[in-house]
Amino acid sequence: MEFAASHRLQLQQLATELNSLHAELIDDDRLEEWPELFATDCNYTVIARENFERNLSIAAVFCDSRGMLVDRIVSLRKANIYPVHSYRHILGPSRLISTIGLQVKVQTNYAVLMTRTDGRTIIYNCGKYIDEVDCSGDRPFFRSKLAVFDTNLIDTMMVRPI
Repeated sequence: MEFAASHRLQLQQLATELNSLHAELIDDDRLEEWPELFATDCNYTVIARENFERNLSIAAVFCDSRGMLVDRIVSLRKANIYPVHSYRHILGPSRLISTIGLQVKVQTNYAVLMTRTDGRTIIYNCGKYIDEVDCSGDRPFFRSKLAVFDTNLIDTMMVRPI
């Protein structure tokens, strides 16, 4: 019993650290490193809670490969025009939902604060992450990251990852 509980805690800690690194890379504008947190054949989805609860597939952002994540960052850096701002994530503890071997599913509540150059800070987006994390290799990585957001009004174009 102790081994099982210890093993679950280790997996939960790996997923927590991966989510913390995810937030750190976004908040510190190290976006070119962000796709490396994902499997090559990953899913990254940002969807409104209403659509998620109704089982509708209409998402604000949907990427089904690491290559698509890289493309989003290249587009953000070279093509998109948007007001200068920075993010700061506040994460709740990651709760282990299920495990199959070294594959884990976790849920983490989040809030993203956005600060513009005038110093004004607002709650930009909040909701929950539902993640599938592969802990079988040298380091954990996201197989799937689903951000289900509660925020009904998006203040500016959703260019940065959530």
